[in-house]
Amino acid sequence: MLDLKTANAIVNHIIDAAAKRDALKPMTAVVIDAGGAVICSQRQDGASPIRVDLAKGKAHGAVMMGLSSRKLGERAEQQPYFVQAINALCDGSLVPVAGGVLIRDAAGAVIGAVVVTGDTSDNDEELAVAAVKSVNLTPDA
Repeated sequence: MLDLKTANAIVNHIIDAAAKRDALKPMTAVVIDAGGAVICSQRQDGASPIRVDLAKGKAHGAVMMGLSSRKLGERAEQQPYFVQAINALCDGSLVPVAGGVLIRDAAGAVIGAVVVTGDTSDNDEELAVAAVKSVNLTPDA
């Protein structure tokens, strides 16, 4: 189970790391559990308000499909009708864009996802991966 203390540590790591990198745009981070419920989120000053919903969409898609949002985006390119159908089943809340990383426990089970949004997808994903590693869990990007 992904608890609040761990989720907050992940988000705090992201926000702190982003603040140290002057070249990044304002970031938003969201952690959800394996059922898709938000555990915690933070938005840096200056981050656009829609970033929280965007992050939730990336995370929701990752957890519901068992794929990182990057891999889900790749699948959307290969099978656009399938991913659109899944998006319809998710009431339009699936965002297949890199930045959403599954969080796995020591046994390899998916216990949630973390998403970063605000800069390039590669920078978003890099921050997410580092944050998951910082709490001794396994990121699946």
